[in-house]
Amino acid sequence: MRLFLLYIFFCLLTSCSKPEPLYNTQSYVFGTLVDISIYGESDSQAQEISNQIIREFQDLHNRLHAWRPSELNAINHAFAQGDTPVSIKSDLSAMIQDATRLSVQSNGAFNPAIGGLIEEWGFHHDEFAPKKVDENKLASLVKANPQMSDIVLENGSVFSKNPAVQLDLGGYAKGYALDIALVELQKLGVKNALVNIGGNIIALGKHGDKPWRVGIQHPRKPNAIAALDLESGWAIGTSGDYQRYFKLDGKRYCHIIDPATGYPVQGVQAVTVLIPPQNNAGTLSDVDSKPIFIAKPENRAQAAKNMGVENYLVIESENKISISPSMAKRIIWLDKDAEKHAFASQP
Repeated sequence: MRLFLLYIFFCLLTSCSKPEPLYNTQSYVFGTLVDISIYGESDSQAQEISNQIIREFQDLHNRLHAWRPSELNAINHAFAQGDTPVSIKSDLSAMIQDATRLSVQSNGAFNPAIGGLIEEWGFHHDEFAPKKVDENKLASLVKANPQMSDIVLENGSVFSKNPAVQLDLGGYAKGYALDIALVELQKLGVKNALVNIGGNIIALGKHGDKPWRVGIQHPRKPNAIAALDLESGWAIGTSGDYQRYFKLDGKRYCHIIDPATGYPVQGVQAVTVLIPPQNNAGTLSDVDSKPIFIAKPENRAQAAKNMGVENYLVIESENKISISPSMAKRIIWLDKDAEKHAFASQP
């Protein structure tokens, strides 16, 4: 899924007369903009490393594509046909196991098994057009209750106990790719880099003598609403209602579907989470915003706690913004009107 884009704010040293040793490249993968910045390496070396990482991203994207021929689509086809096991590569098996664990941890709010619902809403396309869904079909898909726990992995094979399971790893793959990139950068000896996949960002080292500074995009304006310093190993991610959506009869329908209702979530514009260094920080930056986005206002703090998230920002509207106490200590407000309407969420 294309998520809410975070703009990068580089801390440029205006007193420097020589060009910065900063290499930046952009590409388009996972249906979104990919931006890789490497500091302190020669342009030729940084270019080679960036190209290698982007090739790995593209390979992962091709394997996990939700509506074009791919390994994932082949598995979904087998799920729909019955419970006959099909062979699966070990890394994809590990992804499914991890996504299942996170789905259980979220009490089903993060649920990559609802690809059928996402498809029914028209989000299995590169462009989105207004669509009136079949309410009876939605009700049937919700009643079928596809869950990640319906998937069985054994002896290098996979099958589903529920034919309604249709995997869509769009809310997992970009974060997973960040973790791959961080390992690859470290393996290649890069000390300082920033990788941004459509608003999911992970930092390595610093930008010169300062931390990497990133901005949180305003969901209804072209500028950033706030910024923060992203230290080495930290990751940040945002789920929002304005990158993948359509409008029908004056109402906005976004790609983030509540598995319990089968309908796109209403009343939330964006949720940003900040994840401390750990082996899967990138993955968590992608996954952990979803349960908070889907939760009702009175349940958001608990949803964050369930996922182990201490730093988060929720934008319901320009006049209603909540922020966790720990996130409030880190954030630098750029939109003063937004700052006036921000209030601390209850832990």
